[in-house]
Amino acid sequence: MSPDGGLSGRQPKAVQSALAVLEAVATAGAGVTAREVAESLELPPATAYRLLNLLVGEEYLVRLPDLRGFALGRKVAGLAGAIAPVRVPSAARTVLAGLRGRVRAGVHLVLYTATSLRVVDEDPDMPLASASLVERHLHATAAGRLLLAEQPEWRELLPPSRLTRLTPSTVATADRLDACLDEVRARGWSQQAGELHPGTACLAVAVRSATGELVAGVVVTSARGAVPVEQLEPARECAAELAPLLS
Repeated sequence: MSPDGGLSGRQPKAVQSALAVLEAVATAGAGVTAREVAESLELPPATAYRLLNLLVGEEYLVRLPDLRGFALGRKVAGLAGAIAPVRVPSAARTVLAGLRGRVRAGVHLVLYTATSLRVVDEDPDMPLASASLVERHLHATAAGRLLLAEQPEWRELLPPSRLTRLTPSTVATADRLDACLDEVRARGWSQQAGELHPGTACLAVAVRSATGELVAGVVVTSARGAVPVEQLEPARECAAELAPLLS
């Protein structure tokens, strides 16, 4: 920074370079490598790699789990969503409304990319305490654990240094999260109790495409502090109805 608190002479160029790298990844698509970015922008490889790592650190980019390249991250998805909100098909909203009428709990819908999730339909009568926290802290939410369980190596999507302890109950170590994700894979659904907010709990059921890809999740929340397992079967039925509507 300059003495008066403004940008120094070199910083605007650095900002421009970082934005150019971000645009290059968006244009090339998920899986673009540091070498390909450097060549497309005619940057020294070391400079391209440094900027890519900076953007990963700020969550504008993510490393793909197979370590073969980069993809757009959570913050880019958030910016895009602010401009063009995701439209949930009316038929899908009708299915969600049906589940909300059957259960005494909050019912929410999240959509997934390969590396992020977004809350797209929040229960109007029992809203989430913070949708942004659900989207950010994947390790501490049932919806986030569905996504992490899909990864060949979740540490590349969510470095262990980012396992923030949000409450005394939060799973905040890599070993414990490994065990949680093993349970998710074995059961086919996920849960958490008191890890994001004290006294709240939830479960999440995957909505999959015909090819098995994770496309969405039905999240059922409870303010009673216990995972609402009695709502598991209704949530599964809802997910099955949503699958052809969201794939």
